[in-house]
Parts: sequence; C-alpha cells; structure tokens
Amino acid sequence: MDSRLRNQRLSRELPYHHPQQPEEQYPDTPVRFSKAESRGRPSLEFLNEASPLLLPQRKKDDESSIHSGTLTDELDYLDEDGQEQAKSKSHWYLFVLTLSIGGLQIAWATEISNGSPYLLSLGMSKALLAIVWIVGPLSGVIVQPYIGIRSDNCRNRFGKRKPFMIGGATATLISFIALAWTREIVRGVLGLFGADPESHFVKVASICLAIGWVCLLDVSINTVQAGIRAFIVDNAPTHQQEDANAWAGVILGVGSVLGYLSGYVNLPKIMPFFGNTQFKVLSVITCLALGSTVLISCLFITERDPRRDSPPPTEKMDMIAFFKQIYRSARRLSPQIRKVCEVQFFNWIGWFPFLFYITTYIGQLHVNPIFSANPDMPPEEVDKAWESATRVGSFALLIFAITSFSSNMLLPFLVVPTYRAPPPSKSTSSFHSSPCTHRSGNQPTTPSGTPLPMSASMTSFFPPPPDEASHSRLTRLLSLAQIPWLTLRRAWILSHLLFALCMSLTFFITTPFAATILAGVVGVSWALSLWAPFALISAEISKRDALARKTGGVNDDQAGVVLGLHNVAISAPQILATLVSSAIFRIAQKGRGEPGDESVGWVMRFGGLAALVAAYMTTRLREEGVGGDAEGKGKENGDVVERRGSESV
Repeated sequence: MDSRLRNQRLSRELPYHHPQQPEEQYPDTPVRFSKAESRGRPSLEFLNEASPLLLPQRKKDDESSIHSGTLTDELDYLDEDGQEQAKSKSHWYLFVLTLSIGGLQIAWATEISNGSPYLLSLGMSKALLAIVWIVGPLSGVIVQPYIGIRSDNCRNRFGKRKPFMIGGATATLISFIALAWTREIVRGVLGLFGADPESHFVKVASICLAIGWVCLLDVSINTVQAGIRAFIVDNAPTHQQEDANAWAGVILGVGSVLGYLSGYVNLPKIMPFFGNTQFKVLSVITCLALGSTVLISCLFITERDPRRDSPPPTEKMDMIAFFKQIYRSARRLSPQIRKVCEVQFFNWIGWFPFLFYITTYIGQLHVNPIFSANPDMPPEEVDKAWESATRVGSFALLIFAITSFSSNMLLPFLVVPTYRAPPPSKSTSSFHSSPCTHRSGNQPTTPSGTPLPMSASMTSFFPPPPDEASHSRLTRLLSLAQIPWLTLRRAWILSHLLFALCMSLTFFITTPFAATILAGVVGVSWALSLWAPFALISAEISKRDALARKTGGVNDDQAGVVLGLHNVAISAPQILATLVSSAIFRIAQKGRGEPGDESVGWVMRFGGLAALVAAYMTTRLREEGVGGDAEGKGKENGDVVERRGSESV
C-alpha cells in the first residue's frame, strides 16, 4: 500500500491524532468506526501493541522489521509538522544535537583529573577520599534510572528531556563554583562568629562542606547525562543512530582533549581573573562550557511534543515503586539491549582501573630510578618527585585523549554501516534535514561484489551533495575506505582484545615513554567504547519506538529508562573494581618512597582479564543488518511477543 495512504489511515486510527480531538486530551478508549468505515481495515486491536490476543497474528514482515537493519515505509510516521520522522537529518543538526555532551565531558574530565588534588589540599585523607569517590558510581546506579523514568513520563510542553538537561546543568554549575570556593565560604561564614581561619574546626567544616558539594555534583552530572543521552536517541532517526553516536564520540574526544589540556596548563597564570588556583579557573571554564553547550542544544533542537503521547502512569513514584519499576523494566529489556549491558559490565571492570590509575602507573615508572638511586630521600624530595611524575602521567592522558579523538574521526569511515543512508531527493536541504528521504525496500547489504552503502556516519561529516549523481560518486569514493568484514560489532570485539593485549604488555614496560605510547594505543579501544554500545542500544530503542508509534501501542523500551539501566551496567562494575583494586593494593603496595611498586600494574592486568570476558560476551550480540541477523531473529521476536503478551494478561 502507498506510504501516503497508510499514514492517512494511521492518522485516523491513532486516537491522539484524531483531527477533531483536542491535543491535550487523552482518551481511555480507541476511536471506533462503523462497519462501512472499517471494511478492508485491519482490526483495531491489531493496532494495540500490548494486546496478548492479536500480537501472535502480526504479519511476519511487521514482526521482523523491528530486527532488520533498516525500517521500511511500514514505520513511516507523520509528526505534528507533517514531516516523515525517518527523513535524514543534516550534519549541522547532528552536530548541534550532540554538542551538549562535549560540555558534559569537560565537566567529567575536570572532576576526574583535578578533583583529587583539590580535596587533598583541603586536608582530606586518602582513605576518606576513596570513600568519597564511590559516590559517583553509586549515584550513577540510582540517579540515572530514576531520571530516565521521570523524563519518560514527563509531558512538559518544552519536551521530555530538556527540563532535566537544564535543571541538571544548573545544579552542576552551582556545585562546581561552590566546591572550588569551599574554603573561602567556610572561612567567611565562620569568621562572622569569630572562628580562626586556620583552626582545626574550620578545616573539618571545609572538608564536610566539600563532601556535600561533591555528592551534589555527582548527582547533578548524572542527571544532565541521563537527559542528554536520551535527548540524542529521541531526536535522531533510526538509520542515523550510528552517526549521531559517532558525532557524540567525536565531541566527547574534543571535550576530553580540552579538559586534560586545561589541567596540564598553568591556568592561574594565563587567566588570573577566573581565580587564583588551578581548580577555581577550571571550574569557571567548565561552567561556561557546559552552560553554553546545553543552552545551544536546547534552543536549536525541537523535541517532539510529549503531550501527544499516551498519558503517563498515575501511580506515585516513591522509592519502593521506583525499584519495582526498575525491576520490571530490566525484565522487559530486549535480548540485544540486555546483551550489550552484560558486555558493558565486564568492559567497565577493565576500564575503571585504567582510567583512574594510569597516571599513578606512569608516575611510578618515572620515580622508580629516582628512588633506586636515592633510597633515603626526605619526604619533601619525595613529594617533589611525585609532582613531576604526576605531570608526566597527565601528559600521557592527553595523548590518550588525542588518540581517542582521532579514532572517533577515522573509524566511521572504516566500519561497514549497519544502516543504509536514504538516497537523496530533490527537496532542498535545511538545518534540520538533508536532502534525503526514507524509501522502502532499502535493506542493508553485506559486501558481496557490489559497492557498499555509504554509512550515515560518513555522510554526516560532509555537506549534502547537490544531486543524486554527486551522491553516488561520493558513496563510491567513501566506500573504498571501508573494510568489508569490519562491522561495528566486530570492531568492538577487536577493541576489547586490543585493550587486553595492552594490559598484558605492562609485564614488559619499564619506562614512562613506553607507557605513554601504550596509553595512546588504548585510546583506540576507548573510542569504540564511547561509540559502539550507545549506537547499538540507540538503534534498538529507536526501532521499537517507531513500531510502537505505528501501531498506537506503548513502547516499553523508552530511551530514558533503558539508558538508565545501561548506566547501571556501567556504574555497578566500578564499585566492584574499586573493591578488587583495594584488595590488590593491600597485598602488593609498597611505601610511597620505595621503588618497584607493581601494585597498580597488577590492578590493570586484572582489568585486561575482564576485557577478555567482555570480548567473548560481545560475540553473542546479534549482527544487525547482515547475515547474522537471521540467526536467532525468530527466537528473539518470539521472546518479545510472548513476554509482552504475558504481561498484558
């Protein structure tokens, strides 16, 4: 049936698109038609995705389209502006859509690279510091799923995600400024009551207030991150989820480079008007970066009006209801998303030791010959040696970030696309859309003697070609760079193996120069960790959301709660990795001024073993859009149908 006629049919059958119905009204029952009107139509119950009676009778084409590599015109959907949601977005649109995640990455880099030295300067012990940093993973386990559920159920006229992005960003800015000026705030307030600024009481009060601001900072950063990730999924078409996440990876790389570079430079000397310490200047820069990027994304990207969706659940969201909802949502996860979360669990057991201890590892290699030549160094000289070692380690992190950014730019040209970019139409391009329209029947193909389709990740880095002939030439040119067998799933597997190999090489590395090269190579694996899992999950969410809109049902896999559960799979292993690392340090750690401390090396090797498990788990993922898609498709579809049917009963 013609796509236009089908959309007209759906607009009549979907109750919240009925032309005579007010936009903000939510009917409890579907619109009924007379026998004459309904003759030749599918059953109205067929349009209800939650129906346990008719889901098994769905056409095979409809059942398999949700797992295919591209959506056909069966999933074309008219939004409130009368435009097809499957229309390709322009490269500028995708850049602005993902821009806010760059400001967020600068905030993360500032907290990770400079938070510990600043808190130690307040007089906090290392034991207390380790407890404070557990707040980050714990807040990720609880806050992001909670924000995901609340944003999924949000029906604000400004959108589902923007209120949480703006609210979280505002709280983050306040937390950074207050944390950077904690000492001055405490001294000023207690000084009004005659307290000595150098007294022990003022010192303890400063530490307690700083802990409070760190907790608020972690909660607010997780809030804005949950909003931004769901915002990207909601506003990119299914066939462009890979390139939206590729853009996000590039911008994350830029944010990491800027964040680590800012920590490496003597900022108070360059910008004394922002503060007299490194952390104060970094906090101001972070606030400007995060505030401006979130504001730009919110102003120029228009969310679909959530008031047109079905009404949210009416039950009160207390803590018990929240955990029940998380449990139900975790059970409803599709097999593909569940497997990605399993991979991420082991993946982040490997990444956590590297990200938090690579600076210490390289620093130990730097001080080993110094301590060997001077076994009885006074504490002051030991501190100076470690200050120099910290700068060496920070430089390695900068190389790591540059390599990751470069890989994020290059990899989309090498990886075979999961989805075929729609061919161009004669319509003119704009900020929101490129001159490409969605057409039916464009199934993704594997290389078999024919030219490969141009990936959305490739096209998004270039201005749209003026005509179809130019589009074809650009397709053939860029397809030459693709490695025929390298799909996104296989690239992710190779990244795990590369990371495990690099961690095993720590047995043989003895110089900071070699360790810096190692950190640079690991940046390739980090680039894929920022791209692959989010692209795979986002595509699955987008396909199911499109199918739910088509049928008038409710999508159980909404972006907010699914990405929140995905973040649980990222945060929970960090807590486990912290406990294992603490045990290894207790067994193998030497004194601060002693040479040959191998404890950090053993922690990183433990992470390499976890990466091998992650590589095996990645092989269990379904290969989207290629031959592997057929295998297990029927089983997984049956799982989805049976599960939803049983829940509806």
